[in-house]
Amino acid sequence: MTYPALTRAKSAAVALLFAATLGLTACGPSNSNFPGQPTGKGGPNNPTGEQKRESIFGEEGLKLFGGSSSDDVAGSGIGVNSFLWRASLDTIAFMPLASADPFGGVIITDWYQDPNALGERFKVTVYILDRRLRADGVKVAVFRQEKNASGDWVDAKVNENTALQMENAILVRARQLRINTIEAGEQK
Repeated sequence: MTYPALTRAKSAAVALLFAATLGLTACGPSNSNFPGQPTGKGGPNNPTGEQKRESIFGEEGLKLFGGSSSDDVAGSGIGVNSFLWRASLDTIAFMPLASADPFGGVIITDWYQDPNALGERFKVTVYILDRRLRADGVKVAVFRQEKNASGDWVDAKVNENTALQMENAILVRARQLRINTIEAGEQK
C-alpha cells in the first residue's frame, strides 16, 4: 500500500470512528422533553393525557377508506353518504361521466344522446347533500338540448318530473344497497 492510500484509509477510519461515537452519544439519556411526552405541566407540545387534542379532521380523524362509526352514517371515508354516492353512479351509469367529486358530493355527466331519440341530448348533475341516507340528501339537475334546423344545439325545456324521477330512482337504489349491506353483515 502506498503512503497516500494509507493516509486516506486512516482518515476514513478516523471519520467513521468519530461518526459512530457521535451517533452513540446521541442515544444516551436526556432530560429534555419531546413533543407528545407528558410532563405533568400540560401545554400544546406536552399534553398530560387528560386533555383531548383537537384535529382539523374532526373527532374521529381522517378516514379515507371507511371505518366504523357510532351513528347512522355510512362510508365515512368520503364526504357524503356512500349509499347515495354508489346509487347515483349506478343510476346514471348509462351516461358518460365528466366529473365526480366524492368529497364534495357532485357528479356531472357529459352530454348523452339516446340512439332512439336523435336530435335531443341530456346532461345531468347530481348533488349529494348529506352524510346520512335521507330523502332530501340528493338533488338532481337535468339539462336538455335539441338540435335546431341549422344543426346547432339549443337549450330546451325539461319535463318537471324528470329530475324528481331520477332522485327517486337514486333513493330506491341507495335503500337496496343499504339493505344488502345490512343483510351481508348479519350473515357473518
